Amino acid sequence: MLTTFDLDQYVYAALSAGASGFLLKDVSPEHLVAAVRLVRCGDALLAPSITRRLVERFAPRAAGAGGADLAALTPRELEVLGLVARGLSNAELAATLTLSEATVKTHVARILAKLQLRDRVQAVVLAYETGLVSPGG
Repeated sequence: MLTTFDLDQYVYAALSAGASGFLLKDVSPEHLVAAVRLVRCGDALLAPSITRRLVERFAPRAAGAGGADLAALTPRELEVLGLVARGLSNAELAATLTLSEATVKTHVARILAKLQLRDRVQAVVLAYETGLVSPGG
C-alpha cells in the first residue's frame, strides 16, 4: 500500500487485509521500486517511521511474551532474525554476515517455516515480542 496517510488505523487495516507492504508517498522512486521487488519476492516491508511506532507501542507490553519457540532456531537463524528485526534487507544481511543473498533467503525461509510465520513483518513483531531485540537496542 502506498499512501500519504501515516495513521495507525490505515496501517492496521492494510495489514489485516493482507498487505505485505506499507509505504508513505514521500518514499524515493528507487526505494519504491525496491519495495515492489521485495514484496513480489514474498518479503514484507513497512515504512521505517511506522515500524518504529509499532515497536514502541507493542514491544514494551509484549517483551518476554510470545508463544513461538525460538529454541527451534539455530544460532545463525537467531542472528538472522535479530538483523531482520532491525530492518536489514537480504542484501544488507548478506553483506553483514558475509553470505550470499541466496543463503540469506534460505535462512529467512527456514525461520518463517520453523516459527510458522507468514512474512518478515510477522518475524519482526515476534522478535520484539519474545525479547530477542528491544527498541533502541
